[in-house]
Amino acid sequence: MRLRFGSGLAVAAALVSPPVTAAERFTVPVEYLKLDNGLRVVLSEDRTAPTAIVGVYYNIGLRIEPRDRTGFAHLFKHMMFQGSQNLGKMELGRLVSARGGFLNGSTRLDFTNYFQVVPANALETMLWAEADRMKGLAITQENLRNQQAVVKNEVKVNVLNRPYGGFPWLDLPQHANENWHNAHNFYGDLSDLDAATLEDVKAFFSRFYAPNNAALVVVGDVDRQQALAWIRRYFAGIPAAKLAEKPDISEPRQAIEKRASKTDSLATKPALAVGYKAPKRMTPEYFALGVIDQILLQGRDSRLYGALVEGGYTGEVEGGINAPLGNMFDVNGPTLWAFSLVHDAERKADDVLKAADVEIEALRARPIDPGRLDRARVKARSALYDDLERLFGFGRANLLACFALFDDDPGLINRLEQEFGKVTPELIQRTAQEYLRPTNRTVLVLEPKGAPAPTASQ
Repeated sequence: MRLRFGSGLAVAAALVSPPVTAAERFTVPVEYLKLDNGLRVVLSEDRTAPTAIVGVYYNIGLRIEPRDRTGFAHLFKHMMFQGSQNLGKMELGRLVSARGGFLNGSTRLDFTNYFQVVPANALETMLWAEADRMKGLAITQENLRNQQAVVKNEVKVNVLNRPYGGFPWLDLPQHANENWHNAHNFYGDLSDLDAATLEDVKAFFSRFYAPNNAALVVVGDVDRQQALAWIRRYFAGIPAAKLAEKPDISEPRQAIEKRASKTDSLATKPALAVGYKAPKRMTPEYFALGVIDQILLQGRDSRLYGALVEGGYTGEVEGGINAPLGNMFDVNGPTLWAFSLVHDAERKADDVLKAADVEIEALRARPIDPGRLDRARVKARSALYDDLERLFGFGRANLLACFALFDDDPGLINRLEQEFGKVTPELIQRTAQEYLRPTNRTVLVLEPKGAPAPTASQ
């Protein structure tokens, strides 16, 4: 799933509007509290449809997993669907589908989440079910063995036996980053997946799946007092855990361009991915990069679309900040602004890169004109609203949960527009000069089988 602010918004790009006033700005209702056991709770009322979204986000993701158990965070996500104290294997799914809803879960860089979208009258049942598996899983050797096989098959289907599998989302970070937490194989090596033991699973659950390491979000057509009463009834009695100290996931400033190559035996055409280390999250420069993303990459009016697609180098160029794992706000550490494309063999990777550099260097050389900045802001605003409504309002729940978990402030959701509005042409130029310099990037070339792979250099 690609969650990118501004993708494909050609219509919005054609509009230029004056700044949005406080009275015109859409405001997300936010009520935030913490239970005594540390669980962060966010409620957001939305009466547009008789539905409710329940999401539980745990502060454990792909970065923070044992060094000799790569892929364990993802494996454990599968374990969470194998039953709990009062629900048998797959019974939660049947509870949801019987009520006309749907559920899912995912493992991202900095969190693992579980959510259901159901009719509003099923809210209590969903809260009870999520609390039941937070209290304890059905951790058995049979379930572990079964899910190890499922995940290994997923790796084979999605990466090993698929053209361009893992390109660039798995490959690029491993070459761009220095810190192991940001640079290892997030899907997991098959030998590491095999080596996971029942004791590993139990220890992982105790360490990370605790109320004081989680955020619970409820969005939809709900009575807030009743919802809070149910939340306290089912979650307040779950004991907090002693949490381990978070590892250092910082990255050093990159000083030289990195180059790497990969040969893909299933690919039919070469491909190119370029990633630049992004500024620190939620800083003025980070919002400036979000606007730059709109200018350079998102939509048919973007400069890279014009240079690379209309220029005849490729049929599609895609990417963004934290793409394709999420959007620029549901990540809580070092990330990349990256773009990737597949191109004909007649077009050399360096020629594609030179065409892209013309547009990137233009941003670094001089301030953007106000009209282009206005269009980029419109695209960012439109994409934000679109994301909030994604999956019947799950996009709103996602941002609220992340801002609670990472920032202890879900109200940030209502200040994003203002931050984009503060971005100036001068800030865009300064941000581009520092973060879009060639010495801050990693270039990854994929060659089909039979083609000579270029020599990787650093």
